[in-house]
Amino acid sequence: MDILVIGGVAAGTKTAAKLKRENRDFNVTIITNGKDISYAGCGLPYYVGGVIENKESLIVNTPQTFEKLTQVKVITNTQALKINRDKKTVNTKNIITNEEKEFSYDKLVIATGASPIKPNLEGIDLEGIYYVRTPEDAINLRSIIEKEDIKRAVVVGGGFIGLEIAENLFENNIKTTIIDANENIPPGFDKEVSSYIQERLIDEGIMVLTDEKVTSIIGEKRVSKIKTDKRVMKADLVVMSVGIRPNSKIAKDCGLSLEKNETISVNYNMQTDDEDIFAVGDCACVKNIITNESTWSPMGSSANKEGRCVARTIVGKESRFKGVLGTSIVKILDISAARTGLTEKDAIALGHNVESVIVPLDDKAHYYPGAGLLFIKLIADKNTEQVLGAQVFGKGSVDKQIDTIATAIHFKAKVSDLQDLDLAYAPPFSTAISPVGHVANVLLNKIYESVNIIKFEDFIENQDSYKVVDVNKAPSIEDAMYVNLTDIDGKVDGLEYDDKILLVCQRGKRAYLTYNRMEYYGYKNLSILEGGLSLNKEMGDL
Repeated sequence: MDILVIGGVAAGTKTAAKLKRENRDFNVTIITNGKDISYAGCGLPYYVGGVIENKESLIVNTPQTFEKLTQVKVITNTQALKINRDKKTVNTKNIITNEEKEFSYDKLVIATGASPIKPNLEGIDLEGIYYVRTPEDAINLRSIIEKEDIKRAVVVGGGFIGLEIAENLFENNIKTTIIDANENIPPGFDKEVSSYIQERLIDEGIMVLTDEKVTSIIGEKRVSKIKTDKRVMKADLVVMSVGIRPNSKIAKDCGLSLEKNETISVNYNMQTDDEDIFAVGDCACVKNIITNESTWSPMGSSANKEGRCVARTIVGKESRFKGVLGTSIVKILDISAARTGLTEKDAIALGHNVESVIVPLDDKAHYYPGAGLLFIKLIADKNTEQVLGAQVFGKGSVDKQIDTIATAIHFKAKVSDLQDLDLAYAPPFSTAISPVGHVANVLLNKIYESVNIIKFEDFIENQDSYKVVDVNKAPSIEDAMYVNLTDIDGKVDGLEYDDKILLVCQRGKRAYLTYNRMEYYGYKNLSILEGGLSLNKEMGDL
């Protein structure tokens, strides 16, 4: 069987290598228009910042080493021009020699990836404007940083790559500004989570400008300023990170079906509407495990699983790529942020009766050196207890918590199932009740109305009707009434039984204990501030 793979990097190389492992008699060929076929795309921002020192580390395999390892034939610097489905051939052209050639196939795999979006802006072709999609991009950007006196940089786009680039520029003592047209960054998080991340960036010295559009780039030969719909600012270099676009034109031109976002439509075997043509990686569409709707997952993790699925399908083994949950994670200076499943906003839009909670937690025993404060937002359907999504952010083991919840969602777990997970515990690794188990306990209390927990924004809308009570170990909120938990043994002086009371502490635990005791003594209208002062620093300024 002759199998032709158009494109390399993660999806194409995984498909090709797995095919040869499954059947050494297959003739597997990769054609790619670049000179590299396998590189660490996700590591590019860290090479820019010098965290990854050597550019050679970015290249996972050269075409030569890949051929020797896998026995796959690799043809570089060759562009696929046209797929002839009737003849089962692909027309190509060598981009260096312009030589044209036709390849035949029994099975074809399209792994053409995606390209960075180049906005249609005045000045977009000036020198000093960079993209970060290939090793050459990262090498060129780092070279400029090392050779020239770069004082100010602007990153246009606050997605994960944009944030990682901003971090690495900032760590090289470059005054860095992030500009994004959306109201909040990064995407995929609920507003209160994004707000925390944005404030953290600003506190550290990275300027964040959201809900702001770049209108032009100013300079004679090289960029000198960037203009938005709200201001003009100086810039020695600009990194465009406004998103990517699937490279699906070759599929469209030969009549294959595309989704609304221009990704190639496939089934659970990553098979297009032509039974002999498959599509994998950033150019293809997949399914959302929760909603079963088409979605886009331009991630190296998805690409590798998709490639494996295609290889097994071609050799006749049962294999289905079930889809994704949108699980992702990013490091931002000294904190991390991760997400999986549905956001609260998306879950509501889909018709779920949503309940959620954000809880500040230690990632390991509080007395153990290096314990980090993290926040977990857990989202569930109130009627069924089905876990719908989670967002974890802060210091410590963010990855461990999000992976645990992603696994639970994959297997359709309920919130009560999270309580019973037998997770590893020792002081260097976790708390005795795991962070995931703890947030599940709190959410169940909220679902079954054992305790009333309100968001900061809900308090702000009705703050005149509340009596704010500071229940920290020591007074921490100016102008708020202070009550010491251990002194409560009946009616509290200054608080009537029918007063609308908001209990506030640092993380919520002491407020919960106070709530429980005051409720026992007859108070009927109690609430706890979700996330406490740890999440809502503005509370201390009211």
